[in-house]
Amino acid sequence: MTDTGEHIHDSPTGWVAKHIRDYVESGGVKGHRWHGVDTLLLTTRGRRTGKLRRSALIYGRHGDAYVVVASKGGGARHPEWYLNLTADPKVSVQVGAERFAATARTASGEERTALWQQMASIWPAYDDYQRRTHRQIPVVVLDAA
Repeated sequence: MTDTGEHIHDSPTGWVAKHIRDYVESGGVKGHRWHGVDTLLLTTRGRRTGKLRRSALIYGRHGDAYVVVASKGGGARHPEWYLNLTADPKVSVQVGAERFAATARTASGEERTALWQQMASIWPAYDDYQRRTHRQIPVVVLDAA
């Protein structure tokens, strides 16, 4: 996904929208580091509306790729951003001041297991979130396009 000049709709959750706004307005200076962890901005295309949707997510690295977790705090359903990228894996990513197009894919098998352990070491609450839900929380790999 490239910058098309379209309006981007930020998360409707108030504190997340503020985090995103601070991140964007400061070029990633404010917001990249959040509660002791690094975050990125992920923009997906809405699978029903076609609108661009932006979320702030904790990330890890896997080689040159970025890794995020579709936890939704252990909710029963996947987050909307995850459902969007499963419909259209072409996404935009901002890490600090750097912006780039990427392709998203859901990790599986041994790769998912290893990446889950890595991400839970970054944000230990992920293990708690997994215990709260019956769904397997997806781990997503973002490869620069």
